[in-house]
Amino acid sequence: MFHGFIDELRAAGIPASLKEHLVLLDALRQDVIEHTPEQFYFLSRAIFVKDEGLLDRFDQVFAKVFRGVATSFGAAPADVPEEWLKAIAEKYLTPEEMAQIESLGSWEEIMATLRQRLEEQHERHQGGSKWIGTGGTSPYGNSGYNPEGVRIGGESRHKRALKVWDQREFRNLDCSRELGTRNIKVAMRRLRRFAREGAADELDIDATIDGTARQGWLDVRMRPERHNAVKLLLFLDVGGSMDPFVTLCEELFSAATSEFKNLEFYYFHNCPYEGVWKDNRRRFAERTPTWDVLHKFGHDYKLVFVGDASMSPYEITHPGGSVEHFNEEAGAVWMQRLVSTYPSAVWLNPVPKEQWDYSQSVRILRDLMHDRMYPLTLSGLDEAMRELSRKK
Repeated sequence: MFHGFIDELRAAGIPASLKEHLVLLDALRQDVIEHTPEQFYFLSRAIFVKDEGLLDRFDQVFAKVFRGVATSFGAAPADVPEEWLKAIAEKYLTPEEMAQIESLGSWEEIMATLRQRLEEQHERHQGGSKWIGTGGTSPYGNSGYNPEGVRIGGESRHKRALKVWDQREFRNLDCSRELGTRNIKVAMRRLRRFAREGAADELDIDATIDGTARQGWLDVRMRPERHNAVKLLLFLDVGGSMDPFVTLCEELFSAATSEFKNLEFYYFHNCPYEGVWKDNRRRFAERTPTWDVLHKFGHDYKLVFVGDASMSPYEITHPGGSVEHFNEEAGAVWMQRLVSTYPSAVWLNPVPKEQWDYSQSVRILRDLMHDRMYPLTLSGLDEAMRELSRKK
């Protein structure tokens, strides 16, 4: 089984040498872990994964080899999933009926009413217009419709929730995804400033020839390798409305990691707040305070946000507006701090530019970015790189 594991890791593009295989076997022989699947998972991941961008692929290989997970292509027809049958019972409303449903009002009114409902409600409700439930027109619950409200559980249907009360899982981006268009790589290469830094480990042919001719004997000269000296700070929006753009963001992430040696990245959801994270699976347990980011990385870093900027305006303008936690300071406050700390900053938006004016949140963030929001297209990426190349 272990040999099959190694072969699958290599097939997925994860470096797995004989040395690492022997280290795994030796660790098992020395009983360094308890004999449980969870402990074996963490041990093998620590041995084989040297790049956090490969964590997601390692999980897929581990699941396939040790848990029997396989694709369903060619499989015999199965029973209709239960969740499909449940969806039939969901509330269906015509556009005319949707237009007749009014919002409760302001952010404060919506949250105050939710607290009141939680105190008064003692049983499950479905199909209503007041209580917390499913399949109705209440502002609280899921699988129904309301212009503004709090989605509690379920899945997003109309992208109108002001806040989401649910534990959601986001997937890390895979840095190994290759770009499908060479022009995108060329656009990113506009942001270059080469310098020779570090140890002298590269042969300097011209200096060696010149020194040898002058000295009369072989005079080998070395020099530091030439690297792109631009420092890039990448903030990536993940989850929710960004799910349709995962492939595009992975391609951008892959290009950035290959083009920029001095690259730091963090994830956020919808709008940056007081904390960002490196691993989406542990985004609640292992967060990095945004203040630490502002104090750790100098003003010479180029800041790039990647996100659709599509959310409730309250997520940007109000304390407590985040859909996943109570933020003591509004998202706009943190955006202003980030943009003022890093003068060279742009926002890349995967949503087509002609749709931006229909979203209030996009207009707000565009103003906070001082109109430095660009579409995530070839021309938009080219403009963004030119903007970052300007001296601030």
